[in-house]
Amino acid sequence: MLIDEFERYLRDTKKMSDNTIEAYRRDIDAYARFLAERGKEPDQATNTDVVAYLMDLKTAGKSRSTVNRKLASLRIFYKFLINSGRMSEDPTEEIRSPKIARKDIDYISYENVLALLEAPDNSIKGKRDRALFEVLYATGVRVSEIIEMKLSDVNLRMGFVSCSGSHGRARIVPMGIPAKEALTDYLEHSRSIMLKDEDPDDPESMLFVNYLGEPMTRQGFWKILKQYGEKAGIEDKLTPQTLRNSFAMHMVQNGIDIKSLQELMGHEDISATQVYFGEQKNRIKDVYDRCHPRAK
Repeated sequence: MLIDEFERYLRDTKKMSDNTIEAYRRDIDAYARFLAERGKEPDQATNTDVVAYLMDLKTAGKSRSTVNRKLASLRIFYKFLINSGRMSEDPTEEIRSPKIARKDIDYISYENVLALLEAPDNSIKGKRDRALFEVLYATGVRVSEIIEMKLSDVNLRMGFVSCSGSHGRARIVPMGIPAKEALTDYLEHSRSIMLKDEDPDDPESMLFVNYLGEPMTRQGFWKILKQYGEKAGIEDKLTPQTLRNSFAMHMVQNGIDIKSLQELMGHEDISATQVYFGEQKNRIKDVYDRCHPRAK
């Protein structure tokens, strides 16, 4: 069955998480049921069929963001069918995604990032937390990626971390000297103590652990970040995603191109990367309106 093959492709080739695969499966199953009512299989669909499906979703009261998500699922599904030789033309190719209202991106200034990075002390826990924040801001990885990172995913000599692709595109991300130094300090003076009786040199052991020597959790990370945010006097909303957004926005402000940022962020769809450039354009327009004597 095509959908079963698609699911195996997402799991084995794209290395997506179970939750992501389940979401794609739901979207494609719903689409297949719609086509069945029209007497067609997914590999027989035309552009007209896809448009009819999207219109049916809109008529049913689905939001533009929901329609966009389902269209994105169809694009990946048909890309799989074409690459595997099951179809020669993509029925989603000429379809434009519905425009949705732009949401502001939560990120903090570089000055606030510095305040956060300087907040941890030199205790065993403080060294871990500084390394955690430094690596997250230096690489822009997802919180799920950093808490699942293993010792073998780090190359301190070359200065990069590896992401397996279980939560996005597999990639190697560089990190700067401050992150390397903080991570080295943590590995040499804190991690072995926190691991207790476990072998600190085991390449399959978790990179960041709690005081019980266990892997960190998302909830634990959020709690730590909130505490240091308050200590640093940061009043803006502060979450792991805020730091990831800050990484992206600061790179955009310093001139990174969209393809490079997409690769660093591990985005499957470049539209997820474009939102950061849209935010930058709005900021430039605000500056222009405020500063140019004939802007208004």
